[in-house]
Amino acid sequence: MGSTLMGRNIFNQPPVDVASSPAPAKPTKLGGSVGGLRESLREITANSIRDIDPDQIEVDGLRDRLAFEDDGIDLLAESIRKHGQQVPIMVRPSDQPDRYRVVYGRRRLAAIRKVGGPVKAIVRTLDDDASLIAQGQENNLRLDPSFIEKALFIKEMQEAGYKPGVIQDALGLTRQGISNHRVVIEQLPDELIRLIGPAHGTGRRQWGDLAALAPKVPLTEVARAALAALPQDATGIDRFQTVYSACQRAAKSSTSLSAQGRSSTVKDEGGKVVATLSVDAKSIGIKVNRKDNPDFGLWLEERAEATLRDLFQKWLEERRQED
Repeated sequence: MGSTLMGRNIFNQPPVDVASSPAPAKPTKLGGSVGGLRESLREITANSIRDIDPDQIEVDGLRDRLAFEDDGIDLLAESIRKHGQQVPIMVRPSDQPDRYRVVYGRRRLAAIRKVGGPVKAIVRTLDDDASLIAQGQENNLRLDPSFIEKALFIKEMQEAGYKPGVIQDALGLTRQGISNHRVVIEQLPDELIRLIGPAHGTGRRQWGDLAALAPKVPLTEVARAALAALPQDATGIDRFQTVYSACQRAAKSSTSLSAQGRSSTVKDEGGKVVATLSVDAKSIGIKVNRKDNPDFGLWLEERAEATLRDLFQKWLEERRQED
């Protein structure tokens, strides 16, 4: 299936008018300039808008948005049906002939697939880094992604192996800005983020406050129960605030229970009490009754310090492995 070349240029370069272009030089005058001619043709192709069959375009790459609801796509499709596609998407050639990979414009592409007909697309020959930068910059300009969407995009880019400089260029952030997003996203379960959604207007401080509750509360479980009571059309800010309030209450309840303390007995295989374990908000105590277990009490006394150091070292090693 072919693609129709159109004459509009959107990169502030002189418009290309294929019909009025000078006639190509005679073959005898080309000599060693065939490569240059090919590069010129590539430049014309790279900076012009084409009509492309949507079935020729593959949707891959990293997601930069959390919200991709059918309702939003339907509204965009209706707008395109009435007014036409006003803004082109960007694609790059695929490894397969006559096929392309989307760089940005996934929602527009989905909407045009509902409407039917070709999609207007800029075709650029880009490597993975350049494609990612184009995707991030276009979305920053047009879509104003929320804090958590940027944080999730950063996490996915890092896990995909993109270099820090590429990630900074893609989102227009400094190294410290990238770090601020990553610190928060590392403490939040992916499922929790997708339950809440983009939450536009909710910034780093609010998400950071929620992340700080992670060690105290099963965030995803609490969020799922809290959001079940909300109407489907609740705003992103309402969804976030509902989850945060529920997690705060759960954290306070947990702290209250811990402050009261609890105790349990440790028994051997025969059911004989070996020690008593006491836990409260401030300490953990192990009590061995010397009267019932004099030999074990003496053995533990001699080894207690070394055993505790070994347990502490084991805990440190497990944390490093998790990180």
